[in-house]
Amino acid sequence: MGDVAMTVPVLRALTVEHPDLKITVVTSAFFKPFFSNLKNVEVYAADLKGKHKGVLGLYKLSKELKALKFDAVADLHNVLRSKILKLFFAGKKVVQIDKGRAEKKALTSGRIFQQLKTTHQRYADVFEQLGYQIDLSNPQFPERAELTSKLKSFISNSEQKIIGIAPFAAHQSKMYPLEKMEKVIAQLSKEHNVILFGGGNKEVKILNDLETKYDNVKSVAGKLSLEEELDLISNLDVMLSMDSGNGHLAAMLGKKVITIWGVTHPFAGFAPFNQPEDYALVANREQYPLIPTSVYGNKYPEGYENAAGSISVDEVVSKIKKTCQVSKT
Repeated sequence: MGDVAMTVPVLRALTVEHPDLKITVVTSAFFKPFFSNLKNVEVYAADLKGKHKGVLGLYKLSKELKALKFDAVADLHNVLRSKILKLFFAGKKVVQIDKGRAEKKALTSGRIFQQLKTTHQRYADVFEQLGYQIDLSNPQFPERAELTSKLKSFISNSEQKIIGIAPFAAHQSKMYPLEKMEKVIAQLSKEHNVILFGGGNKEVKILNDLETKYDNVKSVAGKLSLEEELDLISNLDVMLSMDSGNGHLAAMLGKKVITIWGVTHPFAGFAPFNQPEDYALVANREQYPLIPTSVYGNKYPEGYENAAGSISVDEVVSKIKKTCQVSKT
């Protein structure tokens, strides 16, 4: 989800600077709402678990896409599935993303420790190779969505700032310890609206329990459609996220995003779009010197699973409060 969300600000810049382009995004139907407010961008839903499954399915997909009479292919994923699909596009100009695998391996092995090119810039480089320059330094974002009465019910006090918190990630090593996150929620909820984001039965239960324990705290987990969650996120003053998809959803909508990093690190290029460096709260590398241990957080030495816990509760709360004070969106 995060990878798809990261394409959105790049495509917005592309269509603003090249308004005559028509873009077709080939992705899962689930992600279609991400692109709803982009001009000249349509989504072609790939059914990768159904009719487009396997090599034969990808061949069927290629025939359907050829009927759109496209001129070029920008492969922003560059995985086995997209490599196979491109084989069926003989004669078309095709450019694929350079993921910088060698640089990232050097970063996670400790041979270098420096900021690598961002994923957003890697996406932009693909379009530049196709002949379309993109400037990501002056981004545009959609207006806040109008909230329905249903969505307004998740805001306890309309006079207070609205903070989104997404405490989960694909791997524990990327998460802030839940006992510390609860302390963050408890402190912030005294002065602000706190809206909790997550999904899956286990996460829903945890977030619902937090909702019942504290005033001004609401959980949307399992209660809203993706479109509704995006509308609510567009009204946040700040989002607190792990190195995970919700941070990228908020960033693509122009929100301020504070991220907490465990065994991964923003140097790998996956920080949310258009965020200051100090919005990334990173684990203590004196205590955990091997960070980043992997790009995705799936590999780490014993004892590193709670590295994010080296970030203090006070640091998290202070950063969010300061960010809310300067929030103008």
